[in-house]
Amino acid sequence: MMLLAKALRARAPSLTRQRRLDPHVAARSRTYACSYSISAHPAPTTLLCRILSWRRVTPTCMCPRFQRQYSSEEDISQHGDADGRVHDSDGVLKALGVKDTIQNETLLASMKIIVERSKSFFEGGKIDRDMGKLLYQVATRYKGSDTSRDLLVDYVCEGKLTNEPQLSAALQYLKRHPVGPIDTKDFEECCGVGVVITPESIAEEVKKAMEESEKELNKKGDKLREQELYYAVKKRLKWADSKLVKDAVSKEVSTSLGARNIPAAGKAKVIISHPQNKQSSPCQQASPYLVGEARHFHKPGENYLTDGYVVTPRTLDLLKRHLEETGGKVITRFPPEPNGILHIGHAKAINFNFGYAKALGGITYLRYDDTNPETEDERYIREIKEMVEWLGHKPYKITFASDYFPQLHSYAVELIKRGHAYVCHQGFEELKGIKPPLSPWRDRPIEESLELFENMKDGKFKEGYATLRMKMTMEDGKQDPVAYRIKYAPHPQTGTQWSIYPTYDYAHCLCDSIENITHSLCTKEFQSRRSSYYWLCNALDIYCPVQWEYSRLNVYHTLVSKRKIQKLILAGIVEDWDDPRLYTLSALRRRGYPPDAINRFCMEAGITVSEGAVQPEMLEHFVREELNRTTHRVMAVLHPLKIVITNFPHSEAISVPVSNHPNDPSAGVRNVPLDRVIYVERSDFMEHPTTSYYRLTPNQPVGLNHASVVISVENIIKDTSGSIVELHVKCHKLSDVHKPKAFIHWVSNPRMCTVRLYNRLFLHKDPEDLVDGFISDINPSSLEVIEGALVERTFPSAHVGTVVQFERLGYYCVDRDTKIHRGNLVFNRTVSLREDSNNPVPV
Repeated sequence: MMLLAKALRARAPSLTRQRRLDPHVAARSRTYACSYSISAHPAPTTLLCRILSWRRVTPTCMCPRFQRQYSSEEDISQHGDADGRVHDSDGVLKALGVKDTIQNETLLASMKIIVERSKSFFEGGKIDRDMGKLLYQVATRYKGSDTSRDLLVDYVCEGKLTNEPQLSAALQYLKRHPVGPIDTKDFEECCGVGVVITPESIAEEVKKAMEESEKELNKKGDKLREQELYYAVKKRLKWADSKLVKDAVSKEVSTSLGARNIPAAGKAKVIISHPQNKQSSPCQQASPYLVGEARHFHKPGENYLTDGYVVTPRTLDLLKRHLEETGGKVITRFPPEPNGILHIGHAKAINFNFGYAKALGGITYLRYDDTNPETEDERYIREIKEMVEWLGHKPYKITFASDYFPQLHSYAVELIKRGHAYVCHQGFEELKGIKPPLSPWRDRPIEESLELFENMKDGKFKEGYATLRMKMTMEDGKQDPVAYRIKYAPHPQTGTQWSIYPTYDYAHCLCDSIENITHSLCTKEFQSRRSSYYWLCNALDIYCPVQWEYSRLNVYHTLVSKRKIQKLILAGIVEDWDDPRLYTLSALRRRGYPPDAINRFCMEAGITVSEGAVQPEMLEHFVREELNRTTHRVMAVLHPLKIVITNFPHSEAISVPVSNHPNDPSAGVRNVPLDRVIYVERSDFMEHPTTSYYRLTPNQPVGLNHASVVISVENIIKDTSGSIVELHVKCHKLSDVHKPKAFIHWVSNPRMCTVRLYNRLFLHKDPEDLVDGFISDINPSSLEVIEGALVERTFPSAHVGTVVQFERLGYYCVDRDTKIHRGNLVFNRTVSLREDSNNPVPV
């Protein structure tokens, strides 16, 4: 590495000139961003990073005035490499005191303007390092007008905004005043301009806070924490530099109490209360949907206060009209694509969208994103609605993206007229990949695009011949995403009325705007589409909602990809979309998972932006809790062993009253028959017991649950192979003998049933990561079918979906196949009684 660094240092002046231009790039005359020379000889390590991270600067809709056409080899060598990577050849980042390489061309262009403007404040054009960090924050955090950005730059360079707290206050002020002239006096007062906080004043406040903390320490007997002291001082000195406060606190703590008695900074968990939370209503404080990331969500009509939200001259007028139409209500939507069954991840999305709106007195749409007629089906439309209602939510209104096809088409025509879209003839294969070639039709005349788009609508072209593309660059670098494509498949809602269909990137934000959605809640994979979301609404001058992202709900030992589940179905590994080993919502319902347990699981998973996964035991925990509270108890024997009571004192069966729920008298009592012949679990008898075995043995009696009877073995009957087939026992009243060590369940005059025991479908927690593919990770014991199991005849219901607890075994659900097997119940095991047991019978 050292030799490489020396070589790079020697060749630094000539490296740029030696890069060669790709002929294909030269022929297409790419667009590259303008540059300003600041650093002619970057450090070798920085130069190495730049060489390894070239990236083409493609045209961006956000700042067209910063673009310039380059086609010569000299221009390419100064501004980018032939493979399309962007680099900081002008040392803009170095001038701002930032060591990273740049990946975002829009950000780089903004920083160049900031650097040029700030040079006039310094001799020789050299920017102070501390101010450079603040200027970098201006470039990355402020998304408003150029005038307001210049105001921030001037205040930083003039030394009026000297630290991060002041700059944050300034940013917040400008968000609240996105248009119109700025009241200088009010602005400076809100930002602490002119407030001077010296190191001496910080030290004095630290000492005062220390004295108060020591008094509190004596009262509570708690340890003094450095973090608590830090926040106490920051509360008093709002505009103090955070680093100076931290250093002063560390010094005072070390001097006064000794470092060994103080937990290291950052170790203690500090809960910072936000001012807005103090004013929240009791309803808001109690709701699980208003914690985590949701605490930072904007109020209706205050979209412009959100980081990254793009403000235009018409924004405030559009928001005013939006508030008039909605009455200030929170409006969310759950927008599934009807091309498959909903899964556990959708349950989180459903709960969050409906729960957040309900907690704030708002409403939620169920909108089907039916923009792809080839994959959509009425079955999925019906089942999605069923699952939403099964989870306990009622949509304010059910809509389809296809309801708005005429309006979406009008928007597309307007987009072309404004020069923001064009008809392109590049094929699907050409557009694949991260950096497809630029379209040669990007600058075609507006009238020509309008005529071609009308021909697309009228069905005059074959599929794939043309698409309508938007002139913008997404955050992930994808350029000019497709807005419309030609498809001749019939649509479930509109039939053959349309031959062109909008894409998700085009239709999603516009449908949100049409429905006046206030909070467009989506998972993090859509974060790269946020810029296109805002761009498209603003390009058409229509109301623009705010997109908020949160992490997906991932569960180990399963997969939820529609394509991969379909592969499992076609391979015969699972039965269908509702196979109880899957984590689709229909599968969980068939397995017997109650919706309230799923909802509680989603609440517990929380609303965060950090990606992660949870073990399936977490969901099973909530299922057990819910079923333990709500289900009736029933006795059943999965592996029956016949027992004959030789001294049964009655000539016919007697009725034993048994409570349906031990903790709920309102559940009632059932009468269970007890006859001369009963059946118990084979595992409840051991001919040659171990020392820790407490159930029935040749020399050890056992009690029968609910019957107040104790039985003891009299004779063991075996077949020719030596297997036990029957036991003869004597019975005694419980009151006449010593209390046995254990009690077991039993059935008499039972009904026969089939029981299916489900375990994890995959052996490893991340089956999709395996080299041999997820099919190779199938658990051979994921399903065990037990024929000939027995359940008490007084089973309260044979309705499909009924869940009961089989005493000592687990929770079981009546399966839909019960209708097919005449006279034979079919049960699916929902979950075992214990978290650490996969056995159907307790040991």
